[in-house]
Order: sequence, then C-alpha cells, then structure tokens
Amino acid sequence: MAELEGTVALITGASSGIGEAAARALAQRGAAVSLVARRKERLDALAGEIEADGGRAFAIQADVSDQKQAEGAVEQTVAEFGRLDTLVNNAGVMLLGPIVDAPLEEWERMIAVNVLGLLYCTHAGLAHLLTAAESEPRRVADLVNISSVAGRRANRNAGVYNLTKFGVNAFSESLRQEVTARHVRVSLVEPGAVKTELRSHLRPEIRNQPSPFDEIETLEAGDIADAIAYIVTRPRHEAVNELLIRPTEQEG
Repeated sequence: MAELEGTVALITGASSGIGEAAARALAQRGAAVSLVARRKERLDALAGEIEADGGRAFAIQADVSDQKQAEGAVEQTVAEFGRLDTLVNNAGVMLLGPIVDAPLEEWERMIAVNVLGLLYCTHAGLAHLLTAAESEPRRVADLVNISSVAGRRANRNAGVYNLTKFGVNAFSESLRQEVTARHVRVSLVEPGAVKTELRSHLRPEIRNQPSPFDEIETLEAGDIADAIAYIVTRPRHEAVNELLIRPTEQEG
C-alpha cells in the first residue's frame, strides 16, 4: 500500500514550479491531489498526466488571494474526494526591488497572495484537517506552508517579501502550538534559491540586474517536493516542524 493511499492533498500554486512538483510527488505516494491555481490549462494538463500514471487528480481554477475562491477550492476538494488530509500552501509571488519609490501594487499583491491567500486556505481547511486527523487511514493530518530563507533573514531590496515570509513563519509556529496535540502537524519549508518562475514576475529593470544566484547551482522544484513528501509521510508520532533547504553553494 502506498504511504498516502486513501488520503487527499490540496496544493496551491500547482500550475508550475514547486506546486506542480509537489502534486506529482504526493500523487506518486498514493494521495488524491487537488490542483489549485489560476492557469486552468496547465492544471488540466497536469491532472491528465497524473491520471495517466494511475493517480487521482482534480483541477480547480482559483486565485487564492480572493477569499471566496480560496474557500471554494477547499469546498470543491472535499466535495470531489470526501476529505482533506494535507494542505500545501505554496502559492506565492516574489516582487523584489527597493522600498524607496516601490509600486504599492507590488506590495499589495505580495501581501494578498503570500499572506492572505495562505490564511484564507488555512482557515477554510483547518476543520477538515482536524477531522482527518481523527480518522483512518493515517489518523494524522498535515499543513505545509512554503516560506523562504527570506522568512529568517532580511535582505536589501526584499523588504515586503521578507515581511510576508517572516509573517508566515510566525503564524505557522503559533498554529502549530495550537493544533499539534490534535495530530495536525504544521510544517514550514524554507527554500533558498530554486529554479522556478518567480523571477519572471519581476519588473524588467529589476529582473535584468545581476543576481548573486546567477553563478551557483540552484535547487530544482523537485528538491523541494521531495522535502514536502518527506514531511507528510512521517509516522504519526513524528512531526517535522521546519526544513531550511539551501543550495550547497548558497552563502546567504
């Protein structure tokens, strides 16, 4: 029997990068996966590939920064699969640049997706996770929040991105203390430099500047997916509260 057979996972930001890789990894371990993101055509393609490999997948087009859409994604998942055992809050944006003269809409977008989106999904999903933790097949549930090295260390030209990730870390630890005795495990994954689409969202004048990560071998999305899969397949008595993962060559 696969490790996650009989369980259901919802992954936000599942249309690319870490979210896509995480969906594949959890499906391979037996979970039915609910794929949530804004780009429906990508979600449909991913769901088709997972099902072709013998898995179960359900694509939901939603912008989690909208409360009703976030709540709807959770409701649709439970309606489709009957339960929710694992929630991976992965959706996020990284709009770097100086604080001075920054476009306010970039700050608002990061707070909307990185903070409010995570909160909306968590709020909607918690009751289902608590119920799953009381039932077979595993009698434990997992909430995995994808943070960043930026949630531990503030850097120049990343002020509001740092703010969002520091907030995710603080919220996660507080919630962990609240629900861990009920066997809902709250875990943080904090990647360093990963090869994803995040930098493509930057303004051209920021994106075209040299990055300290240009000359190093960065992580792949699959590396972070492996970490997520490790966390959620631990035995019931074991909780991985935090995983900081940097490329070997990354100094900061």
